[in-house]
Amino acid sequence: MPKKQSGNKKSKNNNFAKLSIFQPNKYKFKKSCPLSVKGSPIIDYKNIKLLKKYVSENGKILPSRITNVSQKKQRELALSIKRARNLALI
Repeated sequence: MPKKQSGNKKSKNNNFAKLSIFQPNKYKFKKSCPLSVKGSPIIDYKNIKLLKKYVSENGKILPSRITNVSQKKQRELALSIKRARNLALI
């Protein structure tokens, strides 16, 4: 005897393709790094004015997804912020 399929079972077709979170975002664009463009300031622990832009009010280093800084420049920025903190410049 063949088994009867009940209406409660899930069908083989998944609806993942219909969900918007699984579709590629056509309107997403990448912002350029403000520290990688030509004529940008040099990241240095002595440049307090620049470093304060990338530190929150509580003294924490802002993440690169908020500041749009590239990964390489974010590492340099974090190192110089930590050096400036150690020397009590910030």
